[in-house]
Amino acid sequence: MSTEANMMETRSIEQIPTQERHGRPFSLFTLWFASNFQINALVTGAVAVALGLNFGLALLAIVVGNLIGALFMAYHSVQGPRLGLPQMIQSRAQFGYRGAMLPFVVVVVMYLGFAVAGGLVAGPALANWIGISRDLGVVIYNVVVLVVALFGYRLIHAVSRVISVLSAVGFVIIFVELIQHVPSNYHGTANNLATFMLAVSIFVSWQITWAPYVSDYSRYLPSKTKGSVTFAYTFVGSAVGAILIMGVGALGAAINYSALNADPIGFLGHRIPAVAGLLIVLLLLSLLPASAESPYGAFLTALSAVSANGKLRSTKRARAIFVVGFTILSLLVTILFPNNILNNFENVILFLLYLLVPWTAINLTDYYLVRRGHYDVAGLLRRHGPYGQWNIGTLLIYGLTILLEVPFVNSSLYEGPIAKHLGGADISWIVGLVFATVAYYLYAKWQGIPVRSEGEVEEVQS
Repeated sequence: MSTEANMMETRSIEQIPTQERHGRPFSLFTLWFASNFQINALVTGAVAVALGLNFGLALLAIVVGNLIGALFMAYHSVQGPRLGLPQMIQSRAQFGYRGAMLPFVVVVVMYLGFAVAGGLVAGPALANWIGISRDLGVVIYNVVVLVVALFGYRLIHAVSRVISVLSAVGFVIIFVELIQHVPSNYHGTANNLATFMLAVSIFVSWQITWAPYVSDYSRYLPSKTKGSVTFAYTFVGSAVGAILIMGVGALGAAINYSALNADPIGFLGHRIPAVAGLLIVLLLLSLLPASAESPYGAFLTALSAVSANGKLRSTKRARAIFVVGFTILSLLVTILFPNNILNNFENVILFLLYLLVPWTAINLTDYYLVRRGHYDVAGLLRRHGPYGQWNIGTLLIYGLTILLEVPFVNSSLYEGPIAKHLGGADISWIVGLVFATVAYYLYAKWQGIPVRSEGEVEEVQS
C-alpha cells in the first residue's frame, strides 16, 4: 500500500471500528499544543492589552480564562475513544436527528470564521515578506491549508507533531527578544474588574471554540483508553499552549500595539533582522494545524447534517469537493474582509462564545450527568433512530440560553444593559453555562431519559 494511501483518510462520520483504532493519547497533547501555540492565539492574547489591561493583569486573565475554558473542551475529548464518533454527530442524541442541524450550522459558521481569521493574519505576512499583493498571499496560504485538509486525520496529527516543536523554537526566540523591550512606562489604561472579566471571557471562548472539534481527533484512539488520560493530555496541551503563546501576544501588544495589529507575523519576525525570514516561515507554519482543522471539521459537521451514517461511495472524493468549495468561500470572504485584525478577532470569538456555550453545556450535561456515556451508537447513525427527529425541549433551552446571555454581552458591536451596569464586565458565558446545564438536566429528568449504569457502547459493524 502506498504512503499516500496510508495517509489519506477513508472514514467520514461513521463509527471507527476496533481494528482501525490506533495511536497513543500523547498525540492529543502535541495536536492541541500545536493547535494553540500559533499566531492566531498570540493575536488573541494581545486583545487583553488592547482592552487596556496592564501586562500583569492581562497575563492573569489569560491564565484564568484558558484554564476554565480548557476544562470544557477536554471533557468533550473523552467522548471520542468511548463512542468512536466525530464530535457533532453526538448532538443528535440531545437535539434529535433534524434538530441537531441548528448547532451544525453554528459550528460550520465557526469553522468559516476561523478560516477567514487565519487568512487575515497569513495573507499580509506573505505579501510583505515576498513582495506580492495581499490577495495573492491569501491565495497561497489557503492552497497550502487545502492540501493538508484533503489528507485528513493522519496528516493533521503528523503535521502537528513537527510544528509543535518548530513553533516552540520560534516563539522562544521571539519571547527573549520582546522581554528586553517592554516599555517601563506602560501601565495600562483600564485596570479594573470589568475589563478583566471581559478579557477572561475572550480566553474562555478561545478554548470553548475548540469543543466542536475535539472528538474528531480522539475518535481513532483505542476504545479502552482511559478517560482521565484522554482528558489530561488534551487539557494540558490546549491550556499550556494557549497560555504561553497568548502571554507573548500580550507582551508584543504592550511594546507596539499598532504594528502588531497591522501585521503580527511581520512585526514579530522582523524584531530580529538576521533571522527574520526563518521566523516568518515558522510563524506561518504555526497556523497550519488549526487552519487545516477548519475545512476538515466543517466537512464532518456538514456531512452529519445531510447523511445518516456518512457512508459514501468515495469519502476521499466527497471530502475533496467539500474542502475545495469551503476553501474558495473562505478565500473570497477573507479578500473582502477589512484587515483590522485585533478587533475582528475579538468580535468573532465573543460571537462564537454566545452561540457555543449553550451547546457545550447541553452536550456535556447529557453525556456526564444524564446518560453517563451510554448511547445507542447504531441509533445515532440512523435517519429514524431512537432519538427522534426534533427535540423541541432542547431547542427551546438552546434558544432561551442565547436570549438570556444577550443582556450580559459586551463587545465592540453591542453592549447589553446588564453588562453596561456592571461597568463593561461580560459574564454572559457564566450565565449561559449555569442556565443551560440546570435547565437541560431538569428537562431530561422530566422526560425520563433512561440512564444505564453498566454496559459498554456497542460497536456498529461496518
